[in-house]
Amino acid sequence: MALTTDIRQDVDEILPGVVADRRHLHENPELGFQEVKTSAFVTERLKSLGVEDIRTGINTTGVTGLIRGTGTGPGKDKVVLVRADMDALPILEENKVDYKSQNDGSMHACGHDSHTAMLLGLSRLLVDRRDQFAGTVKVLFQPAEELPPGGAEGMIREGVLEDPHVDVVFGLHVSSDTETGVIKVGHGPIMAAADAYAITVQGRGGHGASPHNSVDPVIIGSHIVVALQTLVSRETDPTDQAVVSNCVFKAGEAFNVIPDTALLKGTVRTFKPETRDHLEKRIGELASGIAEAMGGKADVEYTRGYPASVNDEAMSDLVREAATGIVGAENVQVAEPKMGAEDFSYFLLERPGCFFFVGTKNDEKDTGWPHHHPRFDIDEEGMTAGIATMATTVVSCLSAG
Repeated sequence: MALTTDIRQDVDEILPGVVADRRHLHENPELGFQEVKTSAFVTERLKSLGVEDIRTGINTTGVTGLIRGTGTGPGKDKVVLVRADMDALPILEENKVDYKSQNDGSMHACGHDSHTAMLLGLSRLLVDRRDQFAGTVKVLFQPAEELPPGGAEGMIREGVLEDPHVDVVFGLHVSSDTETGVIKVGHGPIMAAADAYAITVQGRGGHGASPHNSVDPVIIGSHIVVALQTLVSRETDPTDQAVVSNCVFKAGEAFNVIPDTALLKGTVRTFKPETRDHLEKRIGELASGIAEAMGGKADVEYTRGYPASVNDEAMSDLVREAATGIVGAENVQVAEPKMGAEDFSYFLLERPGCFFFVGTKNDEKDTGWPHHHPRFDIDEEGMTAGIATMATTVVSCLSAG
């Protein structure tokens, strides 16, 4: 079964409302686990649309609701979840637009305002056409994607994948490096696991003119930084993908004093669980071994962040087919794996599903700035393809039973 009307035309009709919602959210950004007004806005919108069984306060500010199809078909007992994240970033916006952030120091610099608006648009579309599909769509608005440990895992712990039992999960993300009207879909791993390490090197401080009387943590830390790069270049399969980036090196205050300690911090990105395990183990071994060999000591803290996002092949094919019908085969591209991370990965660990990307880059509208940049913005026309692709995917998934 497919929607009996032209889905693209239907989305075009509701787009002005979606744009208005997105701009309201953009003007009023809230950081992770602080999305109180955003959550209230979403809840009121869902109530006005006639969405059922609305639940609020999940993992602090999360919201869910149900849209029950009244049609007939093999998917009548199936539940499909669609997720949008709601949180903003601690960034001072530099855009000169009418809908610029009114909360100085907070900004929707990653497109979560558009994700929320698109899911509200999808909700309206499906409520109006609930007689055209069987089964249930659970819409989920999630807090704190940008704030590890994130909001997804907590919502799952609080039962969002049950009552009713969710069978399949879908999510999307706008992309400022992908042209408007293009949909990117990938099989298998599409976003990396993101971990962090902190290495405190303990030496013995002293006068810079008498280094022989000290154990220099700066020198030890420098050797550790260089050695860490060999974990990818010499210990990771070249056909695998991994990143070890040391991003913080702090030591000392005075130009002529060798400090007691040095602090190193960095990020580790991987796709395969075995690679993740290996790098965690070897970072500790290398840092400790080098420090001890040079007369010092290294204390290593390794923190696991979001796991890799891995798309189900059948669900990816479903999205690709839906996108082809909406934007044409020439505008459906393969999403190559990214080293960025997403906590939608927790949903994909629990259920088969697909996370795909929606192009919003338009040079004429200056919407090509990278995510997390103070000039980030989207071409709002791109939301049409996102909503239409998701709507077609959901109905096709339910129709398949």
